[in-house]
Amino acid sequence: MLVSQNIKKIYFLALCGTGMASLAAMMKQKGYTVYGSDKSVYPPMSDFLAEQKIPIYDGFEPAHLDPAPDLVVVGNVISRGNSELEYLLNEKIPYMSLPDVLREFFIRDHRSIVVTGTHGKTTTTSMLSWIYHVADLEPSFMVGGIPNNFEKSYQLGTGKDFIVEGDEYDSAYFDKVAKFMRYMPDIGVINTIEFDHADIYGSMDEIVTAFQRFVNLIPQNGLLIVCSDNEQAFKVSQRAFCPVITFGLESPADWTAENISVSATGMEFDVKQEGKFWEHVIMPMVGRHNIRNALAAVIVANYAAISKNDICYALSTFKGVKRRLEIKPAVNGIIIYDDFAHHPTAVYETLSALCDRHAGQKIYALYEPRSATSRRNVFQKEFVSAFQPADTVLIAPVHRPDKAPASRLFSGEKLAQELREKGKESHLMTVSQMIAYLKSNLHEGDIVVTFSNGPFDNIHEKLQETLKNLKIEKG
Repeated sequence: MLVSQNIKKIYFLALCGTGMASLAAMMKQKGYTVYGSDKSVYPPMSDFLAEQKIPIYDGFEPAHLDPAPDLVVVGNVISRGNSELEYLLNEKIPYMSLPDVLREFFIRDHRSIVVTGTHGKTTTTSMLSWIYHVADLEPSFMVGGIPNNFEKSYQLGTGKDFIVEGDEYDSAYFDKVAKFMRYMPDIGVINTIEFDHADIYGSMDEIVTAFQRFVNLIPQNGLLIVCSDNEQAFKVSQRAFCPVITFGLESPADWTAENISVSATGMEFDVKQEGKFWEHVIMPMVGRHNIRNALAAVIVANYAAISKNDICYALSTFKGVKRRLEIKPAVNGIIIYDDFAHHPTAVYETLSALCDRHAGQKIYALYEPRSATSRRNVFQKEFVSAFQPADTVLIAPVHRPDKAPASRLFSGEKLAQELREKGKESHLMTVSQMIAYLKSNLHEGDIVVTFSNGPFDNIHEKLQETLKNLKIEKG
């Protein structure tokens, strides 16, 4: 779909999502008049929109679309029955999905680098964008998080490459395919393929099919970079029509990492290309999953002819992504982390990384089943193994249990019981009960890590405030 040259006013239906608000700001930067609406407008995106001077209506009313805008961007949270959606359909106002707008207004005239995978895509996209920035290549990018090196989720640069996080979630109510299918990949990255998004994918086979279709979009003169450690990712790469470069730590691969050492300040390792030493890398991050993320970014950067010095310097100064094992200010010797993980593989990798960084220190894991998949019992058994690296596990009640079928609802009590049967201290608790429990049990040097894809009832601020004036004993 090519964009009409007569578009001046663009309306965003469900503007407060991270992706929608970022896209609106990008469109404003290009000179368009942008505005929109959402239900229950709240920070941080409401603050971001205010800073960008983008007007937003609180609530949905057809009157917001009169006079009619030239184009409406419909967020993927919007479904039939929404009063504004029904009005625009009745009045035949032109509309598009977020990924379609991103492609037509931004990606089409660039080389498209699309980073995908069930895990790791936000961090890898952010790493790669930072490497390009250090190399003065003026990249454009859009990430599904906030890279701390940039403090915003997007950038419009003058360089030829557009780096985009390719989400496997669907595009819109009228376009039920993965967003990454819309991004015209010249270079594709697949880190991992695992089952997720149980609200839109009925099986692992359906997710694999989506990634197979993504691979089929890459032209013969393009490139696919894939993690050989992940069986499904490697399998779909075998059907590519373009060159394929593999990376991994546990399986044969074109690019690998060896001599890995971990400390409280990060990791060091040797990168090898086809068995030969390439360079020694130092990163202020932990976790084998982040080594894989770094290898993927290194391969793309090397393919783009960025120097080793720039690549290594960028990795050594990469500050991570907000809510991806983000460390909060320590209070009375208690270290608090906030992590977005809500899939058992991601939880396990994060906890294992913390065990490496904080060897011998007690780890309290706090988990809120909040995502569409985690509020279902899809991974009921897998979470028992995922939380094994923690010393104590506190589980919150399922957020919005009405959003999952009653017969498939995740049981926090069952998880706590099965963890206790394996000798792990574990309880089902509300946030206030968690705060009280931690207040009574924490000692200096203990680690608290929270897992949720939402605000978790502001548990971090509440815990910090509770600990501020508390006398903490040494463990």
